[in-house]
Amino acid sequence: MQAEERWQARFRAPRVTLPVWARQAPHRAVYRGNASGVWQIYAWDRSNGQTRQVTDHAHGTRYGAIDPTGRWIWWFGDTDGDGRGVWSRQPFHGGPDVPLDMPPGHPCGLALAADGTAAVGRCSRDGFEILLARPGDEPVTLYQHDEYAAVADMSLDGSLIAVDHSEHGDALHPAVRVIGANGSMVAELNDGPGKGVTGGRFAPLPGDRRLLVLHERRGRREPLVWDPVTGEQREIWLRVRGDISAEWYDDGRALLIIHHRRGRTELLRYDLAGGGLTPIESPHGVIEAAAPRPDGTVEYAWSSAAHPPVVKSSNGHVVFGAGRTPPPSVPLEDIDVEGPGGRIHAFVSRPERVAAPYPTVFLLRSGPGAFACGARGHDDDSFQPQVAAWVDSGFAVIRVNYRGSTGYGTAWRDALRDDVGHTELADVAAVRDWAVEHGIADPDRLVLAGTAWGGFLTLLALGTQPKSWAAGIATVPIADHAAAYEDEDECLRAAHRALLGGSPAEVPERYAASSPITYADMVEAPLLIITGVDGPRYPARQVERYVRALADHGREASVYRYDAGAGLPAVEEDVRQMAVSIDFAVRALAARR
Repeated sequence: MQAEERWQARFRAPRVTLPVWARQAPHRAVYRGNASGVWQIYAWDRSNGQTRQVTDHAHGTRYGAIDPTGRWIWWFGDTDGDGRGVWSRQPFHGGPDVPLDMPPGHPCGLALAADGTAAVGRCSRDGFEILLARPGDEPVTLYQHDEYAAVADMSLDGSLIAVDHSEHGDALHPAVRVIGANGSMVAELNDGPGKGVTGGRFAPLPGDRRLLVLHERRGRREPLVWDPVTGEQREIWLRVRGDISAEWYDDGRALLIIHHRRGRTELLRYDLAGGGLTPIESPHGVIEAAAPRPDGTVEYAWSSAAHPPVVKSSNGHVVFGAGRTPPPSVPLEDIDVEGPGGRIHAFVSRPERVAAPYPTVFLLRSGPGAFACGARGHDDDSFQPQVAAWVDSGFAVIRVNYRGSTGYGTAWRDALRDDVGHTELADVAAVRDWAVEHGIADPDRLVLAGTAWGGFLTLLALGTQPKSWAAGIATVPIADHAAAYEDEDECLRAAHRALLGGSPAEVPERYAASSPITYADMVEAPLLIITGVDGPRYPARQVERYVRALADHGREASVYRYDAGAGLPAVEEDVRQMAVSIDFAVRALAARR
């Protein structure tokens, strides 16, 4: 198989997420898959192995769930491709769709009770809202605020709803509020400035009020078990390094500990009665999601840079496969570089049958903390078709977990707030210099590329470090923070205010200092911008302003435009964008010789 065929095969191979089963009917499950070319919701009856495609939206379906009884499948219907819509449900084995009777908005969480009640979070230009929808009744509003709020979970009996919120004005460090089904406040957990608290899941037992919470009291994310009625808290002290998340075992007597450190994951079982911690064997790599089954086994979605993703069980069996397996890729190498803010952890992927120093792509990920938008806020050892495509094309790929990354403690994550964009690029520059000095990267063939937040950093670097990069590729970037703020959805506005210390009207100088458009006159390297024609997460208008600013200074960017829709381009669009990017980089480097 030729190099181009190999990397295209990785994009086109179907993928699935970890199936999520109903708490009271574990043989019924839902998952997302992209076998149709876009991500859709599927139902899986584990008792007979049958699957069926539930949704068929042109722009794909981002969110889906199953109620505790297994009777209903829920999904967020974004039919216009603008990110706005309503939740609908459908019987597990098929039938008519039943949409919730509420105005369209952007989704901010969904939680389901055993009696069919749904707690729904939505946001719009009017702010954030939490609604309660009982079967057969019109939804009623339980909570409203101008600042960020989202549903975390609802107790199995529907009596308690956990809400993450930032009424205090800092969406990067939220608090947790538990409210009753009548909207009354039950309890609040707020650890103060700079220490976020986020809600996990309620215990999976009827009448059990215990809520898993992740806190940051000791400089990293750790779990505690909280009874919001009595106020009792039990912190889970674990002698492991790195960030921790947790999930309940089915009997409520133990926790599945998911330990993230240096871009890899390990699983452990924590016994609540005795405090014992037992490792759960899993391969070296990254676990995207994991959950215990009623029989005590743990199922998880796993991959590594070299090995394609698979859904496995702790008993060693492969639980679920998406179909044909894509070609493997090369393993990662870890590097640690002393930087201006401390030691920086980064990854190197080297091309085979090519001698160093290599033409090198510094691939910057899609987001820090709040701007990760569902993805984790750090690079890791998971299977990435984009990385493999660059490697197959003869490039080394370096990915930097710069300040702002999660998984390295809260101080590292929060460090970028003093100088957004420039802080991250100082770390990238330190790793770039290290890679050149150690003979890995060819200093005359350095390409900077990134998507979303990574695209923003790419544009900013080309303007503030113009002599360092031979070419840049920015996909759906933020080019002008103030203009993006005007058009983006309310969740991203809240993240912008938290990162930059206010709105553009309140701190215009910070928005300008961190915006690539401010430095457009300094850009020298060839630049490719890949931008959606429209889309609420990274609006196109501010990118067009940046392109005009370049032209005003006698500079030109190559621009590839596509229909952004809901931010879920089809697999073939991913392939086209990857081909355009590789071709642009090859031509830009050839022109320098």
